[in-house]
Formats: sequence, structure tokens, C-alpha cells
Amino acid sequence: MELLKSFLAYYKPYKKIFVWDMICAIVVSVIDLAFPQILNILVNGLFLESPAEILRMIVWVACGLVVMYLVRYGCQYYITSWGHIMGAHMESDMRQDLFNHMQRLSFSYYDKNNTGDMMSKIVSDLFDISELAHHGPENYVISALKIIGSFVLLLMINVPMTLILLAVTVTMILFSLSKNKKMQRVFTDNRKKIAGVNSQVQDSLAGIRVVKSFANEDWEREKFRESNDLFLESKKDSYHVMANFHAGNTFFTGMLYATVLVAGGLFIANGTLKVTELAIYALYIGIFVNPIDVLINFTEQFQKGFAGFKRFKEVVDTEPEIVDRPDARPLEDVQGNIVYSHVSFHYDDDSTNVLEDVTLGIPAGKTVALVGPSGGGKTTFCSLLPRFYDVAEGSVSIDGTDVRSATLKSLRSAMGIVQQDVYMFGGTVRDNIAYGKLDATDGEIVEAAKQANIHEFIVSLPEGYNTNVGERGARLSGGQKQRIAIARVFLKNPKILILDEATSALDNESELHIQDALEKLSVGRTTIVIAHRLSTIRNADEIVVMNEKGIVERGAHAELMEKNGLYAKYYNMQFEGLND
Repeated sequence: MELLKSFLAYYKPYKKIFVWDMICAIVVSVIDLAFPQILNILVNGLFLESPAEILRMIVWVACGLVVMYLVRYGCQYYITSWGHIMGAHMESDMRQDLFNHMQRLSFSYYDKNNTGDMMSKIVSDLFDISELAHHGPENYVISALKIIGSFVLLLMINVPMTLILLAVTVTMILFSLSKNKKMQRVFTDNRKKIAGVNSQVQDSLAGIRVVKSFANEDWEREKFRESNDLFLESKKDSYHVMANFHAGNTFFTGMLYATVLVAGGLFIANGTLKVTELAIYALYIGIFVNPIDVLINFTEQFQKGFAGFKRFKEVVDTEPEIVDRPDARPLEDVQGNIVYSHVSFHYDDDSTNVLEDVTLGIPAGKTVALVGPSGGGKTTFCSLLPRFYDVAEGSVSIDGTDVRSATLKSLRSAMGIVQQDVYMFGGTVRDNIAYGKLDATDGEIVEAAKQANIHEFIVSLPEGYNTNVGERGARLSGGQKQRIAIARVFLKNPKILILDEATSALDNESELHIQDALEKLSVGRTTIVIAHRLSTIRNADEIVVMNEKGIVERGAHAELMEKNGLYAKYYNMQFEGLND
């Protein structure tokens, strides 16, 4: 019922269309029911009159029928056009709601779920929703009216034969209900299997350069074949269930007609039914059976749409772990004083703390570098500041305000993040720089590019700032993408800067350009730098050495070298080739 209520809520913005759709459906049903009754009246009334009277009245009958079917034409046009448009709007609303909700979900959700599976839920899972939204209520209203109406009229013709017909119909309904449960299971499995196919495609194509560099195309083909075969087997199961369902109902439909012929013959033989009444009865049988066929055929469509809606609701009902508190307030006039106080953290699926009782203060405008082995918690440490994750214990504050008490938008607006793995959106160079400030002027974009040492390269491109970067920036080098990302942050102009190994994967020349840009970017900002290339952090105000035990050393470069501890060991290994 909760699922049904959620689905019905999407009709609310389109109440007028829905109401008119239902009115039109009722009119169509009444007109379809009226024709056999009109025929019955004519056969037992007008057609028994004199030829002159028949000729005089038949013109009016013809005019009435034309008007009646013109009304039916208009109603059917509305149902087919605006009814489908309403369904398309509802599908679009659901897809928008799903995407909007995915934008709210925390990093932890994306850590656990595959992009291809999420794409499947946004795109293919909702394909059948439009048809379900339109045809569902309409089919049920039309079918209910026709079945009830024709059943009442059949009772008026012959009660015993109609009760026999009812017994066959009830058997048919019970059969359909039993098969319906199997169809629901198999269509849900279909959705999961096609999501697996989408996941495999997304994973393989996104990593196509790695695939080709390792000459592993055959392995990828085999992996895809496995997921594709699983989907094929699921489809086979669904077709077996559908075949059983449709063939069984076709059999019972035949039994309905056979019942009418046999019972009708018996009742005619004993004089309780006229031949003309059997003819009218047969017309109503067509009206009675047609909506049953419609409901039977709609069952497949319903189960497909319902399975997609269930998967849609699974995501929409997932609560984001990181949300604004009810009393959250915007961060205002940010200075950039950062304090980590007794911070501990572990990921949901792991009870082992990545950070254990870490305390660190970073004064406004200062640069702090984090150094240590991979897995030492440096990136996690930085991720707690913009609340990509929340601390398990302790607190993180900016200018004395706990980050959990600030609104997420204001908190993240106060920060700029440059990572090693830069993401470029589809579009132009201009679009990617402007992502840092969506309403930026051309002058601001150019100035940001100049500060990031990328302007000269951009103007050398055939279309300058309007050059398309390709998928994920495929037409740009690593250093060029990195500088565009830095220009993006220059444009944002945040008070706090996080540099997560921003130069570790670059050649020496690119590193010089980027290091110069980063030094400009850091001026007047509180900066946290994660670095493996220790040459880039020698001028940091403070260097913090972290490992799985937490903070083990801290101080300026010269001070730490004098201590001859862990930092000195890393430095010597990197620059003097020492093993210990």
C-alpha cells in the first residue's frame, strides 16, 4: 500500500488531465455497452414495425449513432494523446526526482554502488512507468465498467447461463492471480540482470584505455558474455512464465465462448432462451471478454512498470547519511581557522578506525602538508572537513563552528579541492573552468586561466575556449586537465584549499607550471596539502607526518630533518636513494 500511495502521488500535478481521462474512459465504456442494447431495442421494437415506419425512423437512428461515435472518437483521441502525455510527464518527474535524490546521497552510497547499476535505475527502469501510469487507471476503469455492465445486462437476458459464465470467469481470475506472482518475481529479476549488463558495459568502456593497454579485450568480452547470458536466461524464464500465463488465459477465453454455445443450445432446446436473445447475448459476451483480455495483457506491462518503480523507490527511500541539521546555519565571513579535535573515523563496512584520536589546529592563511604512507588516513582526514564523511568521534570546526552545524552548501562553497584524478565534464574548456562559478563572465574565466598558467595553451587551440575537451577530458594531457581544474578553483575563490596529491602524476615541466599556479592559489588561503613528492612541500608552514597510528611527527621541514625521524627517512629515500 505504501508503494501504491507513492505511485499515486505522482498523479497530483496532473489531476485535471487524469479526471478528464477517466471521464473519457467512462464515456467510451458506456457507448460500447450501449450498442448491443440499441440493437436489442431495434430488433424487438422498430424492426417489427411497417417498412415505411422503419425507413422514417432509421434516419434518426443513423444520425444518433454517428453523433454517439463522434463523441467516442473525441474521447478516444483524448485518452490516447493526453493520457500518454500525462504518463510521459510522470515518468519524467520520477526520473528527475531520482536524479535529484542521487545528488543528495552521500559518498558512502557511491562507495557501495556501481555507476552502471545507477544509470540503469535512472534510464531503463523507468521506461515502462509511462505506460503503467497512463493505462493502469484507464484500463481498470474501462474494464470494470464493461465487465460489470455487460454482466448485469447478461443477467437480464438469462440468469442461469450467466452464472455458469461467472464460474468459468472466477476460475480464470484465480489462474491469472497465481501466475501473476511468478511474473512479478521474474520481471524484478530481469531488472537486476539488465542492470548487471549496464554495469559491465560502463565499467569496460570507462576503462577502455586500460583494457587495450593490457590487451585484455578477450577477457572483457568474456565478462560481458557472462552478464549478457545471465540476462538472457532471465528473459527466457520470463517468456516461459508469460507463455504459460497467456496460453492459459486464451484457453479459458475459449471456454467462455464454448460455455455460451453449449449452454445456449441447451436453453434454446428447452424453450427458456430465444435465438435472437442468444445473438444479443453473444454480442455482450464479446464486450465481457474483451476487458478481461485487456487486463490479462496489461498484467505484463504492469509487472514491468511495477518492478521498475520498486527499484526506483529503493533509491529514493535511501536516506543520505550527510544532511543539514535542523538548526544548521550558513558559514559566514569565513577566515579559515581549522581545528580537528580528538577525531576518530571508520568506514561503515569496517570497524577498524582509519583515524584514531587525531588533534590538529591549522591557523587561517597557513599551509599544512600531510605526509605518510598510502592508507595512513590523509585523504580521509581531508574528506572530513567538507563533510564528505562525518567523524565517528570528536569534532572538526572552522572558525569555532563545528562543520556539522553549518549548512553543506555554505561549508563546501568555502572550500576548493584539487585532486590528482581530475574530472572533466563533457563540453568546452570554457564550460569546465566556469564550473567553479556558474555565472562567471568571460573576463573572469580568462583571468582564472591566466592565474593557472593555462591561458596561452587554450588560445592556441583551434577553437580556443570553445574547444571541446572530449569525454572526461580525453583530448587533454594530465597537466592540462590539472591546470584547468586549478583555474576552476581560482574562479571559485575559496578561503580554504585542499590539494590532494595534485602534482604526483605529472612530468617535471607540467609540475613546474602547476606548482607555480598552486603557490599563487595558496596565497591568503588556509591550505591543506597531501603530497608524495616532498620537494613540493618544503616551504609549508607545517608538515604533519601521519601513518596508521595517527600523527607521529609535525614541524617545519628543517626542524623535521634535524629530528632525523620518519619524515627525514622518507625525504632521504626520495632524494638520496637511501633504503633506511
